[in-house]
Amino acid sequence: MSFPVDVVVMAAGKGTRMKSLRPKVLHRLGGRALAQHVIDTAAQLSARSVVVITGHGAEQVEASLVVPPAPDGVATPTLRFVRQEPQLGTGHAVQQAAPALTDDGVTLVLSGDVPLTRAETLQALLDLCAGERLALLALDMPDPTGYGRIVRAHADGPVQAIVEHKDANEAQRAITEIYSGIMAVPTRLLRGWLARLDNRNAQNEYYLTDVVKFAVADGTEVVAHRIADAVQVAGVNSPVQLAELERAYQQRLARALMEQGVRLADPARLDVRGELMCGQDVEIDVNCVFEGRVKLGDGVRIGANCVIANAAIDANAVILPFTHIEGETLGVSIGRGALIGPFARLRPGAQLGEEVHIGNFVEVKNSKLAARAKANHLAYLGDATVGERVNYGAGSITANYDGANKHRTVIEADVHVGSNCVLVAPVTIGAGGTVGAGSTITKNTAPGALSVARGKQVALENWQRPVKKKP
Repeated sequence: MSFPVDVVVMAAGKGTRMKSLRPKVLHRLGGRALAQHVIDTAAQLSARSVVVITGHGAEQVEASLVVPPAPDGVATPTLRFVRQEPQLGTGHAVQQAAPALTDDGVTLVLSGDVPLTRAETLQALLDLCAGERLALLALDMPDPTGYGRIVRAHADGPVQAIVEHKDANEAQRAITEIYSGIMAVPTRLLRGWLARLDNRNAQNEYYLTDVVKFAVADGTEVVAHRIADAVQVAGVNSPVQLAELERAYQQRLARALMEQGVRLADPARLDVRGELMCGQDVEIDVNCVFEGRVKLGDGVRIGANCVIANAAIDANAVILPFTHIEGETLGVSIGRGALIGPFARLRPGAQLGEEVHIGNFVEVKNSKLAARAKANHLAYLGDATVGERVNYGAGSITANYDGANKHRTVIEADVHVGSNCVLVAPVTIGAGGTVGAGSTITKNTAPGALSVARGKQVALENWQRPVKKKP
């Protein structure tokens, strides 16, 4: 574009119908705040700046929103906040942003509760504006109740005005072309029109839409970019609408994944609450949830009812049903050909090598397992370093916490740990060693040694069990 773009995001409203203490624009869709979706889309347009207008819950909103880093070679937009107190309408809101805008660019006005507008739609709107026209994003709706109507002299003619629903007459309410609340306007013109706004209307508010009549009066061309996808301009005013948009968002993501070649058992039963990147021939069963940043390599298979957050899973690994992977800030990495689950739990810092097996009801936290190590049943590995080909028995645990500090357990290559063992950290089990079942190991063991630490078995012959007394 030959002109800079400054994005204004209106995010001051309370959202009474949400019936929540949380500001409306911070309610989450796909794992991100509604307003964050809007800012992320704005960043895709190579905008010069993003100005967010806050009001209700301003401090909370301002602390929650960020501009994502721009791709290499592209400047990251600056982020500024301005307050609208009290809230006196959309025109009044943009008046608060005006001092943060410069006259050499185009102002793109977006709503913080309209999260699913596509970047290419906004780019088309900016192209239509071309730094000279007032460009509106429009939509034909079978039921336009509650929306501002776009008034033209004749079909597909230039826009003459926008009339809010409450101010519209019967003929105007019959119009099905509505204004989405999104516009692109040369800032040098917008500034003068904002100064002419008044609140002589049914709501006693300053309507931003009144800039249309000012543009017409001044001889500025007013045009509309009409789309057919209602989801792109749908706002959130209630939990019902939020849930509806969540499904629409997930369906959009599911379709995109399938177009890339991902096999989804049921596209309607997928939830991506972050970023999901998939290689070739990935298969995902029903009711899986992906959070944060998840990368699935070629040929990965994800079983039903898994929850996976902040993890990288290498090629041909299999995640069996009901596995819970929670990487948080440390992340989880799973090597090529690993087999995880069912009912396994991988916590932050779990690093699993090639062909590692983690079985049912095994928990791994902040531990590194080398290639082909196995913990197949009912076990805990916390703050541990596990060598290649280790076999870790059912019911065994690393006792890593002394009540104040965490300590590390080292299990060297080719160790066999029997069932129901306790390895009290800090401790090292030497390479090739064996720990007998039921042992509590508190000292380092030598390589190749059999270590047994348990009470001596006692047998009392002809022992009689107590007999219950009769009443």
